[in-house]
Amino acid sequence: MVAKKGKKGKKVAAAPLSVRKQEVKRVVNPLFEKRARNFGIGQDIQPQRDLSRFVKWPKYIRLQRQKVVLQTRLKVPPAVNQFYSTLDRQTGAARLTVARNSSHDSFVWI
Repeated sequence: MVAKKGKKGKKVAAAPLSVRKQEVKRVVNPLFEKRARNFGIGQDIQPQRDLSRFVKWPKYIRLQRQKVVLQTRLKVPPAVNQFYSTLDRQTGAARLTVARNSSHDSFVWI
């Protein structure tokens, strides 16, 4: 069997030529020269950096972040995992009423 060669799809129209925007030349003041800065030891002052990652966070924040990382990395056995998902209020109330109605006091031995 020889597979038939079919059409590969419609040809897409070429994009129109982009209209170039004329760049506005900035007026440069000759009194201020632009020079490269050298951040080596004893040279120019280094720019401010975002150091929030290196902050000593409070212990409860570190613990809750570590907990999230561990729970995503570790496999939790089903017997333990059942306690991580809780019922919403409406479903929990319905379950409690069913449990109360089918308590062992109303159970009849045959």
